[in-house]
Amino acid sequence: MQAVWMLLSSFLFATMGVCVKFASTHFNSAELVFYRGLLGILFMAVYARASGVSLRTRVPAMHAWRSVIGVMSLSAWFYAIAHLPLATAMTLNYMSSVWIAAFLVGGALMLGHSGPKGPSQGPLVLAILASFAGVVMLLRPAMDQNQAFAGLIGLMSGLGAAFAYMQVMAISRMGEPETRTVFYFAVGTAVAGALGMLFAGVSPWNWQQALWLPPLGILASLGQLCMTRAYSMSSSASKSDHHGGTLMVANLQYAGIVFAALYSLVLFGDNIPLIGWAGMALIITSAIAATVLRSRAAPNAPAEEH
Repeated sequence: MQAVWMLLSSFLFATMGVCVKFASTHFNSAELVFYRGLLGILFMAVYARASGVSLRTRVPAMHAWRSVIGVMSLSAWFYAIAHLPLATAMTLNYMSSVWIAAFLVGGALMLGHSGPKGPSQGPLVLAILASFAGVVMLLRPAMDQNQAFAGLIGLMSGLGAAFAYMQVMAISRMGEPETRTVFYFAVGTAVAGALGMLFAGVSPWNWQQALWLPPLGILASLGQLCMTRAYSMSSSASKSDHHGGTLMVANLQYAGIVFAALYSLVLFGDNIPLIGWAGMALIITSAIAATVLRSRAAPNAPAEEH
């Protein structure tokens, strides 16, 4: 059942990307970030109340820092979605697992040993290198179409997501429930979006165009809750099934790239050359490999956020 929850989560995040893609033709990135946060606040506040989860926190500074990192990543992702094929932007954002693996390898090298449990980091290094080779292949069409800057921003969104994920891990160790973490991220998103609108301005309002805005916060919150449900179900499994279940759930999140690719073809008619599809496949394969290898170092890590 946890596989169904993760597939649903991936579908919801990809669908949110569709809404961002359509809304970005009428609203600037700051407005999209603001409305994503505002709707997220309302949705998570109602959900927290229904679930009996208090929103009072003992670590406001940690939530603030997580929001800063997360908002930067989210803004970069929305920019990439607006200027790149949806499948390309989604794939670059899902590079967060590869970035985390790179951090693990870099940390091990700096400490002068092979890793937390002592195995060779060779396979993990190969997975990281293969993933970045996939990035080069994926962004080759973007460079040919003068979209290199948007591609770089998309790549940075994945890097920011990796930092945000590690901050979520730190907050989780402090005993903060996921609902509270998602709520405060929505608060930070709304505040950052409002500040951005002071500089970027406000677009002319049209109710038909504005219909794309409400799904941003709702789909993101639902996607996060489905993801959390999938991980909690795998964690509650028996010890013999726990590790394999968690790995299966973690890898099924990449189905979001498949959903985004289908949306790209059906809704937007994106023309992605063969080398781009090959790069996408290489990134997915190497990211799954990196997730499996990384799980040896952090088998009980919490869910990643988008």
